[in-house]
Amino acid sequence: MDTLKPFLTGASEHRKRTGRPFVTLSYAQSLDGSISARPGESLALSGEESLKLTHRLRAEHDAILVGIGTVLSDDPRLNVRLVSGENPRPVVVDSRLRLPLGSRLMTQESMRPWIFTRQEPDVNRREALEEAGATVITVPSNARGQVNLQAMLGKLADMGISSLMVEGGSRIITNFLYERLANYIVLTVAPVFVGGLHAVSDLGQSDPTCFLRLQDPSHTWIGGDLVVWGALAQGADGNHSESR
Repeated sequence: MDTLKPFLTGASEHRKRTGRPFVTLSYAQSLDGSISARPGESLALSGEESLKLTHRLRAEHDAILVGIGTVLSDDPRLNVRLVSGENPRPVVVDSRLRLPLGSRLMTQESMRPWIFTRQEPDVNRREALEEAGATVITVPSNARGQVNLQAMLGKLADMGISSLMVEGGSRIITNFLYERLANYIVLTVAPVFVGGLHAVSDLGQSDPTCFLRLQDPSHTWIGGDLVVWGALAQGADGNHSESR
């Protein structure tokens, strides 16, 4: 998988040019596009060998992001364990500051998370999280009352983050695709049917010429899993998603 390495070489230049980190979506799904059997439940889909790839990708990014739903269902550590390398900065999108103080992100011996929330968060929750070592960062809400992802990416760039790996869950993945904020994707497909919660929901397009697609995609088998990767492009003309 050495062919995966070069895509991050221009991350610093990308941050300077766009004011946002280079964003990589990386997650595992079933053949039918599911990431869990039911909402709120954890499901391990990656095999041992493809999971090592995930940890390699973590080590190559400055930060790694999940939504609060993933924290509540999976209690992830978001660090590098299966390969050698530096831990990325964990980032959580948490509109209502629900991150549990007893979660692994708050208790493990590694970097405490940066938590992005809407303006005017609950004062008591903010104080409790910050006393436990987290950094709470407020950004404006979007039209749906959620954390404004574009504003968040701007803040991350200002804080020195050039490359951001986004692991999930489904709402986060969908919103990054819907808002055309992802630049690259590394998708692991496990050869099973689940019939559960899909990774991606409505992206607001029915015209095939406007669909997001992979530009010059590559693929390989790692263990029993199919891994597909490539730059995200907008529509049949191949315009890259960073232009949106």
